Amino acid sequence: IAFYDLLGQSTGRSVAELLGGALVRAVPSYVALNVADPGETAREAVEKARQGFRRLQLKIGGRDVALDVETARKVAEAVSDDVRLVLDGNRGLSTGDTITLSNALRNIPVVLEQPCEGVEQHRAIRPLLHHPLYLDESASDLAVVAKSLAEGLVDGFGMKLTRMGGLRSMAAFRDLCAAWKLPHSCDDSWGGDIITAACVHMGSTVQPRQLEGVWSAQPYINAHYDPANGPHIRNAEFTVPAGPGLGLKIDPEQFGDPIVAFD
Repeated sequence: IAFYDLLGQSTGRSVAELLGGALVRAVPSYVALNVADPGETAREAVEKARQGFRRLQLKIGGRDVALDVETARKVAEAVSDDVRLVLDGNRGLSTGDTITLSNALRNIPVVLEQPCEGVEQHRAIRPLLHHPLYLDESASDLAVVAKSLAEGLVDGFGMKLTRMGGLRSMAAFRDLCAAWKLPHSCDDSWGGDIITAACVHMGSTVQPRQLEGVWSAQPYINAHYDPANGPHIRNAEFTVPAGPGLGLKIDPEQFGDPIVAFD
């Protein structure tokens, strides 16, 4: 990310330009709702939908699967049909509970994101599921992604930029998904202005119909490297930062003394 930023600043081009060119000026964001009481989750989902978010990720797992079923039903009843619901297990469900969940919700349009542990478990239960299946944690590199696509195992991905190894590998992942016409997110596990700007630049180069959104931890972070130019969520979207590189102007003194310098 740092080298792409440096290259962009030295050539007067944005990171999005270096990655193929921005297709939009702003990319959609989405929110993750943590495991909670079904009614509480439904109320929070309604509020987020009112704020303009069209993708809601509901965290599930780690409790009786009946509560996850109830949560999904209550949220689906509370929000409009144009809100996309994703049930994210973060590897927290057994194969049996995943099948039970999908059977119980077979008439409700949701996406199942990484419910189980590992690719093999998902491969074993895929024929028994009634919903689209996305991989997240198990999509650990381009080789796994390519094999999953070739097998027809997945319908999309929750993808983290740093898991792919940076912007260059993420661009290769983007192009693989474009060839298979599969949707994916473009985000990271955590981070502030720098990682968010990188995700937004990357997301702007994805065909809009295939971009599931950019998630950011910024709402949970008080300090910013660049409060003025860093990306912020407005109307459930991130505007692509203007200017060369990542579009950030950061005082290097914030980072302290360098660990190593290159001539």
